[in-house]
Amino acid sequence: MKVALFGGTGFVGSYLVDTLVAHGHTPRLLVRPGSESRVVQTERCEIVPGEIEDAGAVAECLAGADAAIYNIGLIREFPRQGITWEKMHYEGAVRAMDAASRAGVQRFILMSANGVKPDGTGYQSTKWRAEQYLAASGLDWTVFRPSVVFGEPRGREEFCSMLYAQMLAPPIPAPLFHEGLLPTDAGRFRMSPVAVENVAEAFVRALETPASVGRIFPLGGPQAPEWREILDIIAAAAGKRKFKVPTPVALTRAAAALFDRFAWFPVTRAQLTMLLEGNACDGSEAWQLFGIGPQRFEPGNLSYVKEAA
Repeated sequence: MKVALFGGTGFVGSYLVDTLVAHGHTPRLLVRPGSESRVVQTERCEIVPGEIEDAGAVAECLAGADAAIYNIGLIREFPRQGITWEKMHYEGAVRAMDAASRAGVQRFILMSANGVKPDGTGYQSTKWRAEQYLAASGLDWTVFRPSVVFGEPRGREEFCSMLYAQMLAPPIPAPLFHEGLLPTDAGRFRMSPVAVENVAEAFVRALETPASVGRIFPLGGPQAPEWREILDIIAAAAGKRKFKVPTPVALTRAAAALFDRFAWFPVTRAQLTMLLEGNACDGSEAWQLFGIGPQRFEPGNLSYVKEAA
């Protein structure tokens, strides 16, 4: 099967390429000029140069494909540079869906995110709108909504590595964020970290599983640790212990209001909002359908953090 892949050079995208190849499929990647070196298994891929904003390049990527995966996503946006969730999560996805319909590429899989909703942050609402558009497109669709994804970064942005660098490596206490003044719920929000290999495997097995058509699958790991536990697990993987202190999120929000337009500031207001909402979900429906045993979020599966420490 030839699979058009939009978003094949990033963290999850590199694992999607590997998994597609392992299953005997041919990835056909849309690759921005200058990102050619980020393609893994180049000899097994078909490369189409171009940007997601270029309708002609999108159509060319879909030419001759049997299925499509849209995996383009931004952790944060930089509107002054024209890098926005609206362009990447919604407009780009719509462009790919419409082009797939015109090309007769009926099978379409969308990377979304746990917690998407119409009235959420820009990150959440643009992904939710892309889901709605896909559901009404007439394509044979599947949507995946992962929680936070962990795994060997391969030189790309990854949850645990970023958290270690930003909050655990610096010689200051790690923050246990909480709303309000009283720290009764400090660091008590939960997430369901899911291994990148498991996410990629679910995407590819969905291509081969007719029962996955027309369905939305949360993808969460087998645990839902609290934020404070997540910090401890990552610190243990790096061979250290970390002192933690309750931190009113209002203080960080105020700083983010001034500085989150700059890439050097580690967190945005939208990220803080989503963090405090938690990001836990039950992935058992997907794991059972696709026959996948999800990895546990524990120090032994995070050895790459120690290597980077």
